[in-house]
Amino acid sequence: MLYSKKLEKSCLRIALVSDFFCPNTGGIETHLYYLGGCLLERGHKVIVITHAYGRRKGIRYLSNGLKVYYLPFLVVYNSTTLSAVVDCLYWFRKIFLHEKIQIVHGHSSFSSMAHEAILHAWCLGIRTIFTDHSLFGFADASAILTSKLLLRYSLANVDKAICVSHTSKENLVLRAGLSPSNVFVVPNAIETSLFLPDPEKFYSNTTTVVILSRLVYRKGADLLVDIIPLVCQQHPKVRFLIAGDGPKRVELEEMREKHKLHNRVIMLGMLPHDKVREVMVEGQIFLNTSLTEAFCMSIVEAACCGLHVVSTKVGGVPEVLPSELVILEDTIPSRLSEGVLQAIYLRETNQLMDPSKRHEMVKKMYNWQDVAARTEIVYETAIATPQSSLKTRMKNYLKGGICFGLVWSYMALINLIFIFILNVFNPVKDEP
Repeated sequence: MLYSKKLEKSCLRIALVSDFFCPNTGGIETHLYYLGGCLLERGHKVIVITHAYGRRKGIRYLSNGLKVYYLPFLVVYNSTTLSAVVDCLYWFRKIFLHEKIQIVHGHSSFSSMAHEAILHAWCLGIRTIFTDHSLFGFADASAILTSKLLLRYSLANVDKAICVSHTSKENLVLRAGLSPSNVFVVPNAIETSLFLPDPEKFYSNTTTVVILSRLVYRKGADLLVDIIPLVCQQHPKVRFLIAGDGPKRVELEEMREKHKLHNRVIMLGMLPHDKVREVMVEGQIFLNTSLTEAFCMSIVEAACCGLHVVSTKVGGVPEVLPSELVILEDTIPSRLSEGVLQAIYLRETNQLMDPSKRHEMVKKMYNWQDVAARTEIVYETAIATPQSSLKTRMKNYLKGGICFGLVWSYMALINLIFIFILNVFNPVKDEP
């Protein structure tokens, strides 16, 4: 309690940095928007730094009060910018010093802006935090390259790290070689007022299984091709609503054609986020077939809408919801089919929890104010930790491997030299 009172009195100046932000939509974008807004409400100064989106360039203010810097960086793939460390230094330094930033908080392993901001920040003597939102494997080429050539060095000198689940924490500690004591677990949250249940539809609609996902391999779209016919064969009246798009959509449409399920399997295509609740409340059961997940926001949104969840027990999913709200199964079509049939049986025998009661349970478990309060503790811990010397920071790079350690050390030294030159010839004046 004493520590909480101390946090309420302190005012920090925070920069949230990521390639992924509004007007783009997604879990990271939503996380930054609501986290930033809640931190503002708690008395902190918060800015967001991202790249330009079309005509959205320069400085903008969002409806929740967030000040956003849309920088003119080159986007090369999937909303990710081209990494150009020294070229970006001018912009980051100017913003950090002008805004008197104390904490730089980068988000996502896939964001080059987040990794660059962390490097520039510690070179400027600013505290750094990194949040990882994803799980990576240890066998495929992309995961090995990301871990060995990027995370091992990018996070070598980060002050603290945050993961969205305990499974994600173990994953990041192994991939980046971080000390577990420097990695905190702060879950995601949702705006529960946007996901209100509809009890009338829940009880009156035909038994409906809702699937809301990108139709790609990682999300288990291949499993759906086997699961849906098995369930439809066992239960003649159940219907499926599938919202989402992707390369696996063709296979699902072929399955629907082969088994003549046009009236029972409805393909809705890509769904805007503001329409998610409208689709969710049409059903009573939500099916998630992901093959890997650090947290899985969609099952929280579904439970908040009053649906009973059937999900694969992968990654951090088992940590998200209590057993009375979810049925967890292995990533095997027959097992997942049994899980769906079990949920259908509970529905037809009136054993499913009332959707309003389910909503209230989720509302107490996940809210953005709690996420912001827990993130504050990480910030305060980072501020209170003594800063490492330049010699120690360079040694941290070499611990990851001599070859690339020398490359990153050289890059950091070049960065420090440019900062010195900019401080002499282009000083940032304090705000009046």
